Amino acid sequence: MDFKLLPLCSEDLPDYKKDLQEAFQLGAVKEFSDLDVEILPEDDIDKTLASKGAVTYKAVVDGEMVGGAIVVIDEATQHNHLDFLYVKNGVQSSGIGQRIWNAIEKLYPETKVWETITPYFEKRNIHFYINRCGFSAVEFFNPHHKDPTTPDDMVGGDYFFRFEKVMK
Repeated sequence: MDFKLLPLCSEDLPDYKKDLQEAFQLGAVKEFSDLDVEILPEDDIDKTLASKGAVTYKAVVDGEMVGGAIVVIDEATQHNHLDFLYVKNGVQSSGIGQRIWNAIEKLYPETKVWETITPYFEKRNIHFYINRCGFSAVEFFNPHHKDPTTPDDMVGGDYFFRFEKVMK
């Protein structure tokens, strides 16, 4: 497998967004079979892409884009955020997500803490972040302990885990 993590080119952005949305949508549909809302609107992706410090990567295997990640890097504090990490539908469970994460860690060796969130129903993500990437669950958002940054209309928006990985 010829794996590369590369900066996203503007010509790849439409396919990247479509693949990212599909990966998130299919994950939610597995949990909520009667789901008829869009899980990850394009506006949410665009907001992340426009964030100060946002960097977008595509994962390429044998010349084909198979996933990617968007990170937000805070140069001053080195408390960085993984906003999105996805593997394209049809190629999950082949080690690509792990390769993406390992490559990101190597790209940002000065990072003190990585942070990310995932919905409570995304059991694969919870397993991945804790058991594969070394994150720890540090907070559980729910109706009695809301995340002030989560939009009110987000599906499962009241129930999220926040993860941290303290780097050595």
